[in-house]
Amino acid sequence: MKSDPVGISTSRMIELSREESLALLAGVPMGRVGFTSQALPVIRPVNHLVDGDTIVIRTHTGSALMHHTSLDEVMVYEADHLDPLTQTGWSVMVTGRARLITEPLQADRYRDLLIAWIDRDLDEIIGIQTELVTGYRLNR
Repeated sequence: MKSDPVGISTSRMIELSREESLALLAGVPMGRVGFTSQALPVIRPVNHLVDGDTIVIRTHTGSALMHHTSLDEVMVYEADHLDPLTQTGWSVMVTGRARLITEPLQADRYRDLLIAWIDRDLDEIIGIQTELVTGYRLNR
């Protein structure tokens, strides 16, 4: 952060409402999902969509992420948009239980809406409930 001559920051963090946080998250196409694997934290970049109170992502059958959805595991999802030149931006983090979406019509709908960014079969659909939503904006 840029500082004035006496070392006081000229930027400030503003806490965002749940609604504003989810709207910002819905406005970007990708973020990072965090979970544990073999008792260690793992973070993977993925594209997503926001559907009400659910963050929807796609994965493949053999993925480490897929293994943890059967356990109703708590996961975290984070996305941000930061500008290093102006030192402004925002960051949103969602924490909640992940579940495999298996209902055929719902899963097909998500496959149509959420186009995979990588050249791989990503047939599994995971929904992360937005149980805890925190967001911050960095303003000058």
